[in-house]
Amino acid sequence: MSARTGEQVPGARQPVARGGETSQTLDRGLRLLHLVADAPGGLTVTEAANRLGIGRAAVYRLVGALAGHGMLRRDSDGRLRLGAGVLHLARRAQPLLAEGALPALRDLAEVAGATAHLTVVEGGEGVALAVVEPSWTSFHVAYRTGARHPLGRGAAGRAILAGRAGAAGPVATSGELQSGAYGVAAPVLGVPGLEASVGVVALAPLDVGTVGAQVLAAATAIAEALG
Repeated sequence: MSARTGEQVPGARQPVARGGETSQTLDRGLRLLHLVADAPGGLTVTEAANRLGIGRAAVYRLVGALAGHGMLRRDSDGRLRLGAGVLHLARRAQPLLAEGALPALRDLAEVAGATAHLTVVEGGEGVALAVVEPSWTSFHVAYRTGARHPLGRGAAGRAILAGRAGAAGPVATSGELQSGAYGVAAPVLGVPGLEASVGVVALAPLDVGTVGAQVLAAATAIAEALG
């Protein structure tokens, strides 16, 4: 006699629920990526196992899967480092970041009367991801999207470094990237996995008190839009 719907057939093998195990593996893999990203010198498998609280064999399995997708690699010393696949994902996400930041950048450029920009970290440098110029000024700085600069020079990079230290800013500089240019920037805080700043650059000195408040408001608006 056949079994009715919903009844178990004696001796039949029941399916094993693996959702929890899969979720745990995914969580560990993502945690491993974050650990490696936060370790400039890379991590050994033993270090990764200790920080994750799992065995070395489990770490090797995670590394194998992530390396297969180009997300992790092992250097000549066997230390775990991020792979090129992470850069590919980051580049694919950049247009979404720029789109989310544009409304706040437009408002900032108009109210400050200066060129507004969103700068992100890529390859240890600051990269201008989105730039908006004011519509009503006679003269303003032409700042090219994709422009790169050291994090230790210019308001945008210094603001990112300040954000790493937990400071909200704003940060003001003059002439560090371009002679005669003045900048004010603040880090974009509270967006997991994002190191960025928002700021303005002008050809004349900026009132740090006034413009700094405008930049901080834009940074908050962008964090809310991207969070």
